[in-house]
Amino acid sequence: MDSLLTASATKLAEMIRSKRVSSLEVVTANLNRIKAVNPALNAVVQFCEERALSEAGELDTELARGESRGPLHGVPFTLKDSHDTEGIISTGGTSGRVSYVPDADSPPTARLRAAGGVLLGKTNTPELTFAGVTDNAIYGRTNNPYDVARTPGGSSGGAAAIIAAGGSPLDLGSDTGGSIREPASHCGIAGLKPTSGRVPRTGHIVPSGGAWDSFTTIGPLARRVEDLWLTFPLIAGTDWRDPYVVDMPVNEPNDVSLSGMRIAFYTDNELRSPTKEIVDAVRAASQVLSSAGASVVEHTPPVLRRADNILDYHRGADGGARTRLLLSRYGTTESPLLQPNPENRLEVEGFAHLQDDVDGLRTEMLKFMEGYDAILCPILATPAPLHEDAQSYTTGSYNHVYNITGWPAVAVRAGTSPEGMPIGVQIVARPWREDVALALASVVEQATGGWVTPTI
Repeated sequence: MDSLLTASATKLAEMIRSKRVSSLEVVTANLNRIKAVNPALNAVVQFCEERALSEAGELDTELARGESRGPLHGVPFTLKDSHDTEGIISTGGTSGRVSYVPDADSPPTARLRAAGGVLLGKTNTPELTFAGVTDNAIYGRTNNPYDVARTPGGSSGGAAAIIAAGGSPLDLGSDTGGSIREPASHCGIAGLKPTSGRVPRTGHIVPSGGAWDSFTTIGPLARRVEDLWLTFPLIAGTDWRDPYVVDMPVNEPNDVSLSGMRIAFYTDNELRSPTKEIVDAVRAASQVLSSAGASVVEHTPPVLRRADNILDYHRGADGGARTRLLLSRYGTTESPLLQPNPENRLEVEGFAHLQDDVDGLRTEMLKFMEGYDAILCPILATPAPLHEDAQSYTTGSYNHVYNITGWPAVAVRAGTSPEGMPIGVQIVARPWREDVALALASVVEQATGGWVTPTI
């Protein structure tokens, strides 16, 4: 594969800045790669080729004059179709928005473009991002670049697939129950779920959400951990629209010292036991961090089963009312998501008890985290399943518990299954300490090699 398609976004930015390569060359290479692999993947669902080439040329001209827009000057990126993009159809996977063209970018999108990023196109997502597989009635199903018979996961499956395949160095995903970390693991790339309250969800198909607010966060995906840090500071911070986002200091991962850092790890949440290879990947990562100077102990949070039960109830507590409200807002009249969900529907008193349980779990997890700086654990119990098995696949609380707490988590490749599929692990840090999670993930990536070129 062309070296421009395997380089990190950080490296590309440096090469463009030093004029060793032009933005136009990099953008053209990525567009051509998308055209080559997308028929097999169905990862990119809207293209803005003409605009991207024009912007790349303008950015090269600016650089020749000694001007730079920011850290991403000339670097291409794609964007999950759940984000609004000015002048480009943005469906969020739902039929009511099949022709919807926003008149403004979402704040994270606008921030990437203001920093010099060049948008190549939109990547596939399930309807409203509410699934662990990437498929919808508008664009169809996305495939995994390591084996097209398997899912890339969801809901940021289109993003993860095209990044892994070398068609884009960066994308912005969203994570409500694992939607950044799961596809990052299935496709062997890196992904950051930031702390709840870091990045505005204005202009996202799932906006801020009251009682559900800690669940949905916006974060970057890339082939290399260093690119998560390149992107994250750009998108963090209030937009004075999302009422739950605050301005908190963003710390530098390079300032994090592993010496004496306290890390807990576990390999089994006692809900769904992982494969041997996933257990081995977590244990190997724990040994890497220990060798780097951290104090690493095996210790499982005692409330994981309770977390899974809480999430099951939380999903259906309103009988699907909020989902129906969103679909109505977007003009969708036909969708499987419109079906009533009475199974876990709660009356007012039951909902109050549920919220009390949620707060109680958060307190118990904070008690656990008081003794540690980070947690290392699996992302999933198996590598990417075949498409025919994916609908019945459940992630368990390896991911969900950290959506309930709202803590930051980084996914990084740490192994390979016997079938040749990537295996990721996640590193969870205390609230607002994305720098810690990123620093630890960088150490694991350096030791294990991280992303590997796929077969496609």
